[in-house]
Amino acid sequence: MRFRLAGWGFAVAGALASGGVWSDVVLAQNVPAQFVVSGKAAEQIQDFTTINLATAQRIAEACQRLAVEQKVAISIYVLDNDGNHVYMDRMDGQGYLNIVTAEMKARTALMERGPSKTVMNRVRRNPNDELQRIQLGMFPNSGGLPIVVNKQLIGVMGIGGSAPRVPVWSDEICGHKAMQEVLGAANVAPLIEDVPNQPAAAPANPAPVPRFASATMPKTSVSNPAWVVGGSGATNIYDGNQISLSAAKNVARVCREFAAAKGGSMSLYIIDTHGELVHMERMDGQVFNNIRTALLKAQTSLQSRVPTSVYTAQGRNNPGGLNRTIAQYDFFTNSGGMPIVVDGQMIGAIGVGGGAGGGGDENCAIEGLKATFGEHVTLPVYPAAAPAPTSTTSGATR
Repeated sequence: MRFRLAGWGFAVAGALASGGVWSDVVLAQNVPAQFVVSGKAAEQIQDFTTINLATAQRIAEACQRLAVEQKVAISIYVLDNDGNHVYMDRMDGQGYLNIVTAEMKARTALMERGPSKTVMNRVRRNPNDELQRIQLGMFPNSGGLPIVVNKQLIGVMGIGGSAPRVPVWSDEICGHKAMQEVLGAANVAPLIEDVPNQPAAAPANPAPVPRFASATMPKTSVSNPAWVVGGSGATNIYDGNQISLSAAKNVARVCREFAAAKGGSMSLYIIDTHGELVHMERMDGQVFNNIRTALLKAQTSLQSRVPTSVYTAQGRNNPGGLNRTIAQYDFFTNSGGMPIVVDGQMIGAIGVGGGAGGGGDENCAIEGLKATFGEHVTLPVYPAAAPAPTSTTSGATR
């Protein structure tokens, strides 16, 4: 066996010296540690090639800063190379289509192993090809990009929500510039050109398209306007009581610090009152179950308007009731989900999974909510434990 290994080593060394194919292989496997999950966290997921939280967050925030400079809003998803959520932000005022198309673009880039624009261009060349792309789960629009370092795919990103003004601005341009800033220009392939769209024939009898807009800004009952979407963002979605991105990110930051202080990690979702994602992050070392359960907890609390710990306790007290709760209501009955109620107004829901370093998923959420909203937030209150029974009989035989 030693001789085989030695021969293998010489073969690799020779390929490297000659600039052969092995140089590409070794290069692709050598992703700088600052971009990917490493150390014990990588050992937990048995993968040293998946994008880490820090890199995903930096890319997302760089793209958001560019959007602010252009006076537009975006939604952005970063997925790992297995398709799991790593980081997500929905800037204030983004609606349903802006949010869901961002994820669809990211998943298209993952399936294509290239920009989602390649699928868009294919459909533009042959419109009859679009249905098959959709059958495959692809979204033929630009804005999805692979995240590649040293020829290794470490994740993908998808951006939606802003109207293109090529070559100055588009969702894709935003993501491309953000990756250049974070990963370095040498690690980012140039953008491919758009194939011109074939104009559709005008219908003989076009239907009138109504305009639907309100000139009145929605009102909120929450005392601090920074906690909810306001201004033009609230006007866009006709809702003044959705949690703002800045508040959601602050909740997540405190929860993340809580988990890290206990030597662990967590996955977190914050959704708005309509169930759409506002913010998501997956700390390094979290696996699919941790990520998925966090979302299920947030969705259960949104639908039920109570913490998921209510169902945890009820399941323990009456196991027979779990069948209905799980099978017919589709609730997820582990603690860690909570409606976000501020000044008596529900503005979203939170779900935490992964254990938070043993500190408890619900406690992690509570710490984030308390730090962000103070005494204005509604939190679960547990009854005091009954005192242990004591003997009142004097001189009794024991």
